[in-house]
Amino acid sequence: MKRSAVFYWLIGIVIAAILITAAFYFDNAVRDFVAQHQNPTMRNFMRNVSRFGDWLEHFALGLVLLAVAWSRGNKKWTRIFLSMLIALSIAGLAGRAIKVTTGRARPSVKSEQAWNGPHLSSKYHAFPSGHVVASTAFFAVLTFASWRIGLPCLVIPILIGFSRIYGGAHYLSDVICAAVLGMLCAILVARFFLKIGNQQSAIEN
Repeated sequence: MKRSAVFYWLIGIVIAAILITAAFYFDNAVRDFVAQHQNPTMRNFMRNVSRFGDWLEHFALGLVLLAVAWSRGNKKWTRIFLSMLIALSIAGLAGRAIKVTTGRARPSVKSEQAWNGPHLSSKYHAFPSGHVVASTAFFAVLTFASWRIGLPCLVIPILIGFSRIYGGAHYLSDVICAAVLGMLCAILVARFFLKIGNQQSAIEN
């Protein structure tokens, strides 16, 4: 690994660590602030964002895009959309495993323990946000492949993350950690399936 790559990885790790630490520190403050600034219109809007921002909707979108690219014989975009689906699947499975293992109670659940260990009830599946980890992985791959198209799309996982906090389904740290996990999944998929980071990217072939 080149020194420049190591440097960027270290910078990324430091930034992620700072964000995660800050998120846990401000969990309760953000929860209380959001609870005090609720209104019916915004709540209904955020509910719809969460409804259409789940894993299944992203997967369906990816399949449609993959089918269109494949039918037109566009190998570059077929590879990109397939990679987005792979990242989405890996992130979804990883997020699900962590949810069940940690058993963190959602903000709306009154519990003496915040972390309850292995738990099958969805009331204790707050960490990390499944919506955010899937959406981040999905659109981050697109951003690595084509930043002009993908960068504006990152607004989607950000909006989804806010909707999950606003609806009382997740803490700030659930969303931030999910975004970091989703980004890691996207980086791995982009490097191994799109060969992004090598001298010659596979998507240019």
